[in-house]
Amino acid sequence: MASFTVCASPLAERCATLWSGVPICNAAVHRADRRQVCWQRAVMSLPVHQIDRRLRGDRRQSEPHPVASDLGQAITADAIDLLFQPQYAAAGNALSGAEALARWHHPVHGSLAGDALVAIAQSSGLARRLTRHIVRGALGVAADWPAHLRLSLNVTAADLLDRTYVDDLLALVADSGVAAERLTLEITEHALVADLDRSAERLALLAEAGIRIALDDFGAGFCNFHYLKVLPLDALKLDRSMVQGVAHDRRDLAILRAIVAMARTLELRIIAEGIETPAQRDVAAREGCDLWQGFLGGRPMTSAAFADHISAC
Repeated sequence: MASFTVCASPLAERCATLWSGVPICNAAVHRADRRQVCWQRAVMSLPVHQIDRRLRGDRRQSEPHPVASDLGQAITADAIDLLFQPQYAAAGNALSGAEALARWHHPVHGSLAGDALVAIAQSSGLARRLTRHIVRGALGVAADWPAHLRLSLNVTAADLLDRTYVDDLLALVADSGVAAERLTLEITEHALVADLDRSAERLALLAEAGIRIALDDFGAGFCNFHYLKVLPLDALKLDRSMVQGVAHDRRDLAILRAIVAMARTLELRIIAEGIETPAQRDVAAREGCDLWQGFLGGRPMTSAAFADHISAC
C-alpha cells in the first residue's frame, strides 16, 4: 500500500494534468509543515505499480500548461520581480545586507513566489532558466551596493540536482564583479532530501570558492543534525517559529539558548528570521544571535527602495 498527499486548493486549477500538479502539491505540504498548519492526511489502498503507471501515462499525454508558457515568457521579458529584505547585525543593528526574493505577478493567478513559483518552474522544465535569471539579476543589483553589504540567495532542490549549477553560479558571480565572499546561499532541509551526498559535494565546491552556506528554516522541519556534520555550513538561519515567543515564553527562550550554544560549539553563526518586535530583536541580540531579519527591519522591497534604505542607514 502506498500513502500519498492530496492537495485541494485554487492552485490545483493551474494544473492541466496530475503529473504537473505533483511538485505544487509537494510545495504546499512543505509550507503547511513549516507553518505548523493543521491539515488532514488520508490513506488509500492502491498498488504502487498502478500509481506509477498512471503518473507515467499522464506525463506522456500531458501538454505544457499555460502558466508554464507564461513563466517562460516572463523570464524572457524580465518580468520576474526581485525584492530585497534587509538583514542587520544583531550587535548595533547596522545594515549587513539583504535576502533576494523572486515574485511573479501573473495577470490571472496573481502574485506567485517562493515554493509555488519554484514548483511551476520545476514542473515545466524552467528551473534552470529561472535560477539563472534570479541570480544574474540579484548580483547585478548587489554590484551597486557598498562592498560590506552581503547578498543572500535561496537554493532549491532542483538547483542542487543540476550538474551545471556550480559552474553556472560561479560564472555568474565572476561576471558580476561581486566578490564570492559577499554571497550567502540559503538552503532548506527540504531541498536536501533528494540527494544529500550530491548536495554536500556541490555545496563544498561553492564553499571552497568563498561562498557562505546557511541552513535555512532551522527548527521548522525534522532538524536532522546529520546535516550539521556533513554540510560545509557557515550559519544556521532560525525559522520564525523559533523566535516568536522568546520575549515571553521560558521554553522558547531555553530552546534559543540551546541552539546558540550548539552553534557556537560548531563555530556557526546564527541568523534570527521573523523578527517583528523590538523585544524579539533585543532577546536575539542578548542571547548571541549574529544577524536578524524580519518585518521590524523592513518588508521585502524593490531594488530602488533598498538603495534608498542603504542611504538612510
